[in-house]
Amino acid sequence: MARDTVRDRRSLLRFVDPRSLRWKIAAGVAAAACAMAVGIGVLVHQRTEERGLGIGRAAALRELDLAKAEFRGEQPTRRDPGERSNYVVGDEVPTPLRDRLASATSSTVTWRDTSKPLQGPSMWAATRVDGTVIAVSVSMLGEQLSLEALDRHIRYAAIAMLAVVVPLTLLAAELVLRRLRRVAGTARRIRHGDLDARTEGRGHDEISEISSAVDHMADALQERLRGEQRFTADVAHELRTPLTGLVTSASLLPESEATELVRDRVRVLRGLVDDLLEISRLDAGAERADTQPVPLGELVAESVRRVGLEEHVTVTVVGRPVAETDPRRLDRIVTNLVLNAHRHGGAPVEVTVDAATVVVRDHGPGFPEDLLRHGPQRFHTATPERGHGHGLGLTIALGQSHVIAATLTLTNATPHGAVATLTLPSPA
Repeated sequence: MARDTVRDRRSLLRFVDPRSLRWKIAAGVAAAACAMAVGIGVLVHQRTEERGLGIGRAAALRELDLAKAEFRGEQPTRRDPGERSNYVVGDEVPTPLRDRLASATSSTVTWRDTSKPLQGPSMWAATRVDGTVIAVSVSMLGEQLSLEALDRHIRYAAIAMLAVVVPLTLLAAELVLRRLRRVAGTARRIRHGDLDARTEGRGHDEISEISSAVDHMADALQERLRGEQRFTADVAHELRTPLTGLVTSASLLPESEATELVRDRVRVLRGLVDDLLEISRLDAGAERADTQPVPLGELVAESVRRVGLEEHVTVTVVGRPVAETDPRRLDRIVTNLVLNAHRHGGAPVEVTVDAATVVVRDHGPGFPEDLLRHGPQRFHTATPERGHGHGLGLTIALGQSHVIAATLTLTNATPHGAVATLTLPSPA
């Protein structure tokens, strides 16, 4: 239940994250839709406005023809015989219209007047009749209201289009991102050691090419690691026979300082070969845990005593914890962690057993950042100030912890010191 809650929370955070590719795609599509709506709106607005101006000019010129006939005393033909033109002459004609008529090459001019916003725009037409300037105006308020209504409807249509396009874009992007997350999940599983993880992408698009590339990379990586594992196992097995003879020969040497030095190096070599064999078995997945109830505090204290470090290591047990685990493998893990802290860390070394957790802490320079970032690696030692070694102790401890379903966490303490935390599964 808790895992499902965490997964749902991560999905929600990923959905609302503005840096997500989902929202970038939606923003791009929304921007393109807005640009298209603005372009179409501007084009329709201009064409409608030009059409309205044309209708206004035609109406003003038609009214001017009727006004000229009335000014000359003629009887113009109108739909309503009693209707008369409302024209102005002389100084009553607006100054801009008179100036335009004076500078125009044609005898008739038109002018759109927007100086009276409350009354709306009007279209003027002017000409000279027997030397007298005569002008008429027609209201364009209807055309302006129609244009404003058109702009308003275009905005509503654009908003409605975005309301439909953006959710559809998010849905389409989710289908693509789901495939990308599957590829990323496969890569993470491979990174955490699951070399059998595959994407198995289908299709012929770019995401399928990425999936296929990840699968091929996993195949190549798995084959290379298996080759390294076979090489390690073969070397360890090939060294056992001559090492056995070397151990026997060293035991037959007469007692002397040189003999003791030789025996010490042989013991180191024998321990190295045993470690290599153990790692090869862990890599092959051939190890199985033999679990049973174990008094955790007593086992840890016995492990420290067996390696002869009880005078240098402080063991603190809280209560009487019992764990369901493999005692032999747990002893191997605790021994390696304590020896690593004693050899490469700084005194004092403290071991704390509380419930199903074993914490080994030293007061040395701490683990290097590379080890904390990538985990223990064989034949990769720590920084020089943490001493020298083969880099196998922590590797074996990590492998054995996986066998007994425990979690080994490596961190650095404040202000200094290395901390190894082994969390065992809680007993049923």
